[in-house]
Amino acid sequence: MNVNEKIRAREVRLIDVNGEQLGVKSRNEALDIAANANLDLVMVAPNAKPPVCRVMDYGKYRFEQQKKEKEARKKQTVIKVKEVRLSPGIEDHDFNTKLRNARKFLSKGDKVKASVRFRGRAITHKELGQKVLERLAEECKDVAQVETKPKMEGRSMFLMLAPLGEK
Repeated sequence: MNVNEKIRAREVRLIDVNGEQLGVKSRNEALDIAANANLDLVMVAPNAKPPVCRVMDYGKYRFEQQKKEKEARKKQTVIKVKEVRLSPGIEDHDFNTKLRNARKFLSKGDKVKASVRFRGRAITHKELGQKVLERLAEECKDVAQVETKPKMEGRSMFLMLAPLGEK
């Protein structure tokens, strides 16, 4: 933002501290009005004809803007993607452990990427890996929804689960 001496326009439309328009004034006249009020002249609409300037405390204005940005950052949530790795021939106990981890991640509000890694000749039986992923999705359907269906990518098959509600 252009402030005080950095304003290059010859004439500006001036708005005072209370938000009332003072009309079109020369740059020097506007600077004098701002100086008499012990405030700054800030250009708020540089593309207007003539540019619109406002008499305000620029330091206080910047502080308020930074405070608003900080509040906005505080309210935004970062969704993390956690990964659960399975194998095509996974046993029940191991599967239940992975399922428990996936449910824990989902309850915290994170997305879960379930992947089945095919090693060696296991890649010839892709349907086994797909059954494992579909079983995981079925077991988690009360806390999660399937975001992407199982799909192959290289020697791995992936499935994305997203939490149902807000945490």
